[in-house]
Amino acid sequence: MPTVNDLDLLQVFCGPTGHHGNTLAVVRDAPRIHPDPASRQAYARQLGYSETVFVDDPERGVVDIRTPTLGLPFAGHPLVGVAWLLDIEVLELAVGEVFARQDGEFTWIAARAEWAPPRTLRRYGSAAEVEALPAPPPGEGWLYAWAWEDEAAGRVRARAFPRRDDGIVEDEATGAAALLLTAQLGRALNIRQGKGSQLLTAPGPDGLIELGGRVRFTGTARDEGPAGATVAARVSGVAAAGSGPRARVRPSAG
Repeated sequence: MPTVNDLDLLQVFCGPTGHHGNTLAVVRDAPRIHPDPASRQAYARQLGYSETVFVDDPERGVVDIRTPTLGLPFAGHPLVGVAWLLDIEVLELAVGEVFARQDGEFTWIAARAEWAPPRTLRRYGSAAEVEALPAPPPGEGWLYAWAWEDEAAGRVRARAFPRRDDGIVEDEATGAAALLLTAQLGRALNIRQGKGSQLLTAPGPDGLIELGGRVRFTGTARDEGPAGATVAARVSGVAAAGSGPRARVRPSAG
């Protein structure tokens, strides 16, 4: 029997017009399609997105997050995206429970900065300097380059470079780095990252930080070959067709 892979494709942290955002692939029936870590890692590597989410229990919000090369205990844009997709208020992760809420056009999660993987946060003198950086800049290790656009208003210009040899030259929208920067600065931020993605943060009580953004559903891709041999091309086509503003309508689970 061939394996059937259904992928929901989202753009997370879209800009005000609904464009941009970081692409997220969500595998809803993960225990049946990819039951073991090795299979999941191979599939995430094949898809090539910055993160892919494998849903183990949609009712309890149990999910597994993977980059093309490794699993992550926490990541911002995958959790905002899957919270929106599943329309769920709690996500269960190894680091703890992540609470989610909807507020108009924004989906928010509450998390702790210490859950985020380490990043180098490097401040530049101006937004123009950040925009002029090569992709990636010279050096090693995960770099989050940022500068104030309007310090009084909390507006930040940022770009993110994983520099981990997995094919992701620049990360379009990085929730984990936004949490770290918010914790470092101790204030709410309105971040414009990448080509035009928007991330919002707000420090809360007991060390929690809310992270919010817009989510746009771009389509569903299906591949019926073993291990999804042709899914990457189909995914790319669906994502391209879904560019631009669209209604925020969740697909049915069926």
